[in-house]
Amino acid sequence: MTTTDEIPGPAGLPLLGSMFDLRNDALGTFLASQRAHGDVVRITVGPPGVRATVYGIFSAEGVQQVLAAQSANFRKDNAFYQEVRESFGNGLLTSQDEDYLRQRRLVQPLFTRRRVDSYAEAIAAEVRAVTEEWRTAEHSTVDVLDEMTRLALRAVARILFGTDVEAAVEIVERAFPVMGDYVLRRGFSPLNIPRDWPTPGNRRAAAACDELYAVCDRIIAGRRTAADADADEGDGDSGAQDLLTLLAEAESAQDGSFDAAELREQVLIFLLAGHETTATSLGFALHLLALHPEERKRAHEEVDRVLAGRTPVAADLDALPYLTQVLKEAMRLFPAGPVIGRRAVAATEIDGHTIPAGADVVVAPWVTHRHPAYWEDPERFDPDRFTPEAEASRPRYAWFPFGGGPRACIGQHFSMLESVVALAMILQAYDLEAVDTEVPVTSAITLRAAGPARCRVRPRTA
Repeated sequence: MTTTDEIPGPAGLPLLGSMFDLRNDALGTFLASQRAHGDVVRITVGPPGVRATVYGIFSAEGVQQVLAAQSANFRKDNAFYQEVRESFGNGLLTSQDEDYLRQRRLVQPLFTRRRVDSYAEAIAAEVRAVTEEWRTAEHSTVDVLDEMTRLALRAVARILFGTDVEAAVEIVERAFPVMGDYVLRRGFSPLNIPRDWPTPGNRRAAAACDELYAVCDRIIAGRRTAADADADEGDGDSGAQDLLTLLAEAESAQDGSFDAAELREQVLIFLLAGHETTATSLGFALHLLALHPEERKRAHEEVDRVLAGRTPVAADLDALPYLTQVLKEAMRLFPAGPVIGRRAVAATEIDGHTIPAGADVVVAPWVTHRHPAYWEDPERFDPDRFTPEAEASRPRYAWFPFGGGPRACIGQHFSMLESVVALAMILQAYDLEAVDTEVPVTSAITLRAAGPARCRVRPRTA
């Protein structure tokens, strides 16, 4: 077994280590480190005195230890998650221990397959609105990543807020990028000034946060006032079954219910995690199909054969396996959460190396999804990697876009439902041809395009 100092990794600069490499291209740095040094690497960041050490774990077996088998040893105690908590609250994404277990128990009944499937009609309505707008797109060209971000935000906001969707969407579109950039910058900086110092960056982030909190609090207060009025009139069901209503009604003898601040925290996390991740998967699936005519033809044929022109419903998911394979392959190449961080609370042996207690640890779908031990010609787009037989032949954690273990994403089925419904409806209506053949990406809270992903969209004739 190697000691901590013997774990290999990039040398970096004498005084700053790999700080600039990670700042300029974190995904490329992690990928190059795995290629050069193996599945457990040690990366130093920052000048002496505030230098940090990050351990990258890149094998499927190592990922399984961190996220599942020994997950109790790897907690969300690092600086990045603390910054997310400070900005977005202590919802399901960031909470731990009894807070997390209580929240999960209250929220879990709202994410059963049957409940999630009931949202298909609302998703389809938002997709239909987007595809109608494309008919008047300038030069018949759209940026599919921008369009899917808009679609996914409107879909999740409608499912959360129901008829209050318009009040939230505009503010979320304006505030989330400001808050996301702020969290990212502080989460990966070795030194941060206090948030209450009146710097321009602090003031911009605080204003965005206040605006977002205010709209959520206003909608929550209005919803509870309406619920109280219904109760006074003896009507226990207002008829509104959006997710906010269900969250407000969630209660158990063991766990109580959410107060107003907790409700806001859950809503903010659902907005954050529920639209950016799905938008990334959908946008890149469309772009990849636009680049690959044979795969696009297969997808069109499946949609036409199964749906015969009708709007898809939740029950169609199992009958659209090739679309599911396309989405899974898009999530392999462009995972919405490309890097997942943890902090070790106990020394743990992984792949013959000892990760010390207190160490910052990352597992990276971006790297493991390209690992040559699991993926032949890993940069090639090939949906047939996800046939049932091919999936059964790989280790469980060779592909983990939704995380894994006890902290696996609670919204997996919701994301896949929205993605398959949207992809099917778009392919029913349009053929696509890529304008931009390469889309540079960077790692923020989620994977982010650093350039356009434009496609020409041509209406299909019956």
